Amino acid sequence: MAQGDRRQSTNNSARVAVTAAGVISPLGFGLAETLESLRSARDCVTPVMRFSVTQCRCKTAGQVSDSRLLASHAQTPRSGRLHRASHMMIQALQELMTQHPEFEPELTVVGTTSGGMSYGERYYRSLNGAGDLRHAPTWIANYPAQKPVIDAQTAFGISAPCHVIANACASGTNAIGYAFECVRSGRYQRVLAGGYDALAEMVFVGFDSLQASTPEKCRPFDRNRSGMVLGEGVAVLALENLDLARKRGTPVLAEIVGYGISTDNFHITQPEPSGIGARQAMERALESAHVSAADIDYINAHGTATVFNDATEGKAISALFNGAPVSSTKSMMGHSLGAAGAIEAVVCVLALQHQFLPANINFTAPDAGVDLNIVANEARPASVSMALSNSFGFGGTNASLIMRKLPPSPRLQRTGEA
Repeated sequence: MAQGDRRQSTNNSARVAVTAAGVISPLGFGLAETLESLRSARDCVTPVMRFSVTQCRCKTAGQVSDSRLLASHAQTPRSGRLHRASHMMIQALQELMTQHPEFEPELTVVGTTSGGMSYGERYYRSLNGAGDLRHAPTWIANYPAQKPVIDAQTAFGISAPCHVIANACASGTNAIGYAFECVRSGRYQRVLAGGYDALAEMVFVGFDSLQASTPEKCRPFDRNRSGMVLGEGVAVLALENLDLARKRGTPVLAEIVGYGISTDNFHITQPEPSGIGARQAMERALESAHVSAADIDYINAHGTATVFNDATEGKAISALFNGAPVSSTKSMMGHSLGAAGAIEAVVCVLALQHQFLPANINFTAPDAGVDLNIVANEARPASVSMALSNSFGFGGTNASLIMRKLPPSPRLQRTGEA
C-alpha cells in the first residue's frame, strides 16, 4: 500500500465502504444464489445428514453441501486435510477477490464460535475409545479457530495479521464492527472482515439438550415459536476508506455508518427481560451513525425463534422504531452462530442494492405482546436506503450494525495503486 494513502486519512471520521463480499451458506454459493433464495423466500433448512440425530428433539439444520463445496475449487493433496470451515472460507474469499482482485487487506478480523470443533470431536472419540489416531496430527493442526482464516489467506497470497473474535452469536457482527472502527479511525485503509462456523455435533446436541432447538419449523417472532434451528456458513466483506475507494474508481456495494454494542450482565443463556441490552446496542449504533430511528428502512433482526430472545428483541425494536419492517432471515437458513452476523450483513447489502425486504418465513400469527411490522412469508420490493442488523448472544453480548445505500458514482480512472 502506498504510504501516501495512510497519511491522507489519519482522522477519526473516515467513511467506510463495502467494496466486495463473498458468502457461502444454506441459501447458496455466492451473492447471486443468495439473492435468488432471499427473493423467493426459500426454506433452506433440511434434515441433518452429517451425524445421527436419532436421540435429539431437533432433526433439522441449515447445511452447506459438501459435494458442491469440494467441487467448487481445485483440489490438492493438502486440501483434503483441511476442515470444512476452511473450504467454505476459501470459497467465500474467492468470490470477494473475483469482484475486487486488487484488494490487499492490512488486517483481517473474523468472528467464530466453534472453530474446528468437529475435528476436536474426532480426536476425542479416537483418544477416548483407544481408536485409530493416525489422523490426529491433521485434526489437531486444523482445530484452532484461526486456521480457516490462515488457509483462505494463504490460498490468495494474503499475509495480513488476523484477529479472531469469539463473542458468542454476536461474533460476526462484532468482527465487522471492529473492522469498521479500524477504518473509520484512519488506522487502516483496507480490512477484511467476516465470520464463519461449520455445523458440529457437539454444538448441535448442546443446543438440543438446552431445549433451545425446535423439532418443528423455525418461526421467528411468531406466537407459536418453539425454538431455533442451527445453520452454518461463511461471509466476508472488503471494508475500505470510502474516499480512497472512490478515488481509485472502485465500485461500492454499501456504506457502513454505525456500530453499537452492549452487555446485559443478566444470565448466561437468557437476555435481560426488558430488552434493555438489545435497545442499548441499537441506540448506540444510531448514535454512531448520527441518524435517528426514523431513518431506518429495514431491520434484519437476530430473531432466533426462541421464546425469550424474540420477546426481548421485539420489545426493544418496538420501543425504538415506529413500524420499520422487520424480518429474521434465520427462518430460511438457520442460526450459524459466529457466522450469522456476517451473513446477515451481506443480506442487508443485497437488500440495499436490490431494493427489497427479505422475508421472515413460517410466520402464522403475531406475538400478542410485541408490536412489530414483520415481513411475513414473502419478500417484497421496497425503498431501502438504510438497514440495521442485530446480533445478540449468550452471556448478553449484543451488537448492531447500520448500513446504507450510496448513489452510484462515476467510475474513475484507476491510479494504479491497489
